[in-house]
Amino acid sequence: MTSGPITARIADGVAGLAAADWDACAGRDNPFVGHAFLSILEESGSVGRGTGWQPLPVIVDGADGRPGAVAPAYAKSHSQGEYVFDHAWADAWERAGGNYYPKLQVAAPFTPAPGPRLLLRDLELAPALIGALEAVADQNGLSSAHATFIAPDQVPLFEAAGWLIRTGTQFHWHNDDYASFDDFLSRLSSRKRKAIRHERAKAVEGLTIRHLTGADLTEAAWDAFWIFYQDTGSRKWGHPYLTRAFFSLLGERMADQTLLILAERDGRPIAGALNLIGADTLYGRYWGCTEDVPFLHFELCYYQAIDAAIMRGLATVEAGAQGEHKLARGYVPVPTWSAHYIPDRNFRRAIADFLAREALGVENDQHYLSALTPFKRGG
Repeated sequence: MTSGPITARIADGVAGLAAADWDACAGRDNPFVGHAFLSILEESGSVGRGTGWQPLPVIVDGADGRPGAVAPAYAKSHSQGEYVFDHAWADAWERAGGNYYPKLQVAAPFTPAPGPRLLLRDLELAPALIGALEAVADQNGLSSAHATFIAPDQVPLFEAAGWLIRTGTQFHWHNDDYASFDDFLSRLSSRKRKAIRHERAKAVEGLTIRHLTGADLTEAAWDAFWIFYQDTGSRKWGHPYLTRAFFSLLGERMADQTLLILAERDGRPIAGALNLIGADTLYGRYWGCTEDVPFLHFELCYYQAIDAAIMRGLATVEAGAQGEHKLARGYVPVPTWSAHYIPDRNFRRAIADFLAREALGVENDQHYLSALTPFKRGG
């Protein structure tokens, strides 16, 4: 039971906080909210000065004087790297004469992976932490505060505080105690089974696939992947979000939670997919290539991820944002949620109306997409 006064404060980054205190709140299940990942982003220059992601972690101390609840929060000067799109909201607020940026973002930067956004050693401090986030927005005249890709069990906490809830869709693969990839394929319709086998065979012709983790994550491997990442990043976002130093630090500090899958031709890497390993989930994050090989993207990002999850006994593969093409590969639609604090009443009313209409469309899409999965009917 929490008693006595509650103290909330803002730090100038996660890296400067004690890892033990932060992780006592964050837990060990989700790698993207741990002290290691968030501090790597800061120390590598991937967030911070000049990036539009200014770290402002919010901390509520418990009765024992140690952090009892924390939130990975950032002052954002743009809306890139979030994967929950609010550009139309920004345009509307700016046309009305306001400044939408900076805004407060509670998130794992560049990471559309659902997880806790209220990191709680003391569960009773959740309302105080939400109140502290609101106070940061109110006291600094910010247009809004946003918590994106929140874990399902935290949606009611934000709802109870009056934040607006937005729904979205991702595609995840679920491990139904499969013994092998062939066991998984046996649950699919014959036509889909044949299509996947064809894709896998074509993708790996003349190639060697390697899974690298732990000590196998050498600087040579990161040099190769950096080239792949830069190519994809420049095409998708205009410029890569992460710096080269990020990957070296990831290999130094989170090697056992990192899985890099490389495709090699004659010993030379031509493509790669980066994954992080959680307690029960494999998280696919980045992919790139220097040679265009049919179906290789599906092989490295989806099928090899399924292989790895089955081998490790993981329950889920989350392969990132969007992508209806994942349906044919055995990934099924699942809902995602974000929460939004809008101080201005008129602006809040307009956004609430938009979200209500959007939610109906998302729900209808999810019903439609669920009927398109490749699994045998009734199975």
